[in-house]
Amino acid sequence: MIHSVLGGGVTALCCAMALSDRGLDVEVIVPDGAPEPASRFAGGMLAPFCEGESAPELIVAKGQAAVNWWAAHVPGVVRRGTLVVAPPRDVSELERFARATRVHEWVAPGDLEPDLAGRFARGLFFSSEAHLDPRYALSSLKSSLESRGVSFRTGAPRGRIVDCRGLSSHDELVDLRGVRGEMLIVHAPDVALTRPVRLLHPRFPCYIVPRENGRYMIGATMVESARRGCVTARAAMELLSAAYTLHPGFAEAEILELGAGLRPSFPDNIPAIRHAADRIHVNGMYRHGFLMAPVCAEQLATELTELYAHAD
Repeated sequence: MIHSVLGGGVTALCCAMALSDRGLDVEVIVPDGAPEPASRFAGGMLAPFCEGESAPELIVAKGQAAVNWWAAHVPGVVRRGTLVVAPPRDVSELERFARATRVHEWVAPGDLEPDLAGRFARGLFFSSEAHLDPRYALSSLKSSLESRGVSFRTGAPRGRIVDCRGLSSHDELVDLRGVRGEMLIVHAPDVALTRPVRLLHPRFPCYIVPRENGRYMIGATMVESARRGCVTARAAMELLSAAYTLHPGFAEAEILELGAGLRPSFPDNIPAIRHAADRIHVNGMYRHGFLMAPVCAEQLATELTELYAHAD
């Protein structure tokens, strides 16, 4: 039986890969006129323990499998952990973060990132976490699937339908909502960071993720809004201000891109697999797309292979 996976974002590609890994017949259908997937605007942090600050234990426990999954399927996974810091006036935020999370150690930030020496007295280091470049990872997954003979097309689905269209599935998943995220990509040759750094702030925390060739992704806005469109001036100013607080070298950075995406989210902010009469929905990744899409994809692939084994 052919499995038609609908969508062009991280969830669809992970599902297609997991099904292909099991030897199932797969095609990927990207609907005509579909908006750019939110995963293209992601930070690409594989940080289950940091997410434990606000996410339920299920995300922390299951998300730990993501690092090895991505490393097995795409090049470019960087295993250098996550560093969390806060300005002296917000040290209570750092202590709160430590209480809310686990599997970390207290460090002197400058020992890990020399560019931060003398700027922050203490930090939290989550050594088992990792990061990747989302767009490169998505491109690599697509290329790998194509090399296996998986076709990418538009048009009507066939066979068993796996619907991973994100917010475009709202007509069938009525409790799905959009959570807006905004980000910047800058070129900052005066900054040298080698791992994701989270800067804590009681009102506007942010993260900064290194890319290649002196580029950095700056993000973290979480707005309960389904409004599409460009990054707001407020968000851009706050993100840049936070980056400058981390390192003054960001003041001279060139802004290469501003982008915004809508994260598909269920009321409990936990991704889910839902079975409908004519399809299977894999959706609701919220802010955990690169962390939880592989987990949901593997769960789906296991369910289907067991179903076929019982049928035989």
